[in-house]
Amino acid sequence: MSESNQNSLFSKVINWAAIALLVYLVLVAVGTVSGGFKLASGGSAGAKEIFEFATNPFVALLLGALATALVQSSSTVTSVIVGLVAGGLPIGIAIPMVMGANIGTTITNTLVSIGHIRSKEEFQRAFAASTVHDFFNLLAVTIFLPLEIMFGVLQKLAESLSHLFVGDADLSLKSYNFIKPLVKPAVGLVKDAVSFLDGKAVGVAMVVVGIALILFAVTTLGKLLKKALVGKAKDLLHSAIGRGPVAGISSGAAVTIMVQSSSTTTSLMIPLAGSGVFNTRQIYPFTLGANIGTTITALLAATSISGPAAEVALTIALVHVMFNVFAVALIYGIPTLRELPLVMAEKLAKIGANNKPAALGYVLGSFFVVPGIIMMAVR
Repeated sequence: MSESNQNSLFSKVINWAAIALLVYLVLVAVGTVSGGFKLASGGSAGAKEIFEFATNPFVALLLGALATALVQSSSTVTSVIVGLVAGGLPIGIAIPMVMGANIGTTITNTLVSIGHIRSKEEFQRAFAASTVHDFFNLLAVTIFLPLEIMFGVLQKLAESLSHLFVGDADLSLKSYNFIKPLVKPAVGLVKDAVSFLDGKAVGVAMVVVGIALILFAVTTLGKLLKKALVGKAKDLLHSAIGRGPVAGISSGAAVTIMVQSSSTTTSLMIPLAGSGVFNTRQIYPFTLGANIGTTITALLAATSISGPAAEVALTIALVHVMFNVFAVALIYGIPTLRELPLVMAEKLAKIGANNKPAALGYVLGSFFVVPGIIMMAVR
């Protein structure tokens, strides 16, 4: 084997070792957030007091959207939510937050489309391809949030499934949970590091450290996975788009699971749309697959939780999965609903191409200004 091949192999081994370490760090971080939240809140009763301002599901929705827009990662936010639920955050508040995270994550590919702003035609194509994701997620929330508030459909289904895998004596995973022994020493190190603080401040510090670790780990993990897999991801993207909706949705989910980031997946498509290689209708199913694929991170995070909180942590992760799967099945499955995001995205792109400040105003207003103002007003 030549020296260059040896160096290449060594580099790949190091890269995958770093990926494994970062996956472990995500699990540790979620465990840290969960443990810290329990200490800071003094149990579930205290947690309810801390999140009293978000008992309105619409405020919780906006909180999830705003948080995701700020960190530009729904994977990060949903992982934090899993940890908070395990620490006592009411699941009725967490569900709208997860839905909001779906809305907030669409800002990344919309920002990528701004890179085509110098060319009117390119910008119109790119902006339409990016905002179809926005309108799909808004439509999904418009349909499913009221249903969830009135009937709790997603929560009930998720609770049934999580009880099957965690709570049932015959099928319990608790006795096979090897994650807790792996992460417990590292979580203990974090707790010891902030133990110089007093009382509940230790819990608050653990939550802050845990969130910082999640943000670092998920961001870095995305970069390393792109380095390891982006060539294959691009090949899959090129081969799948245009082969029909089922292939598009499936490959969108597969690529997103590979790179652990729906933002990365959807952003890969925008330059292709801007250059005219694919149109918005062709890219649309791939985007929906990315919505499904991004739920893998919350499921991964839920595996780090054990004990009494394991079931509720898995419940919120499953809610995320089912929300995205059901939204794709319902909206894309009904022709009238399927066309709405396309029509709205193309109309907005036409307006934005003719009025660039309006396009920038849409991005800032939709993801930051309006959610922020509404949240402050409600509080």
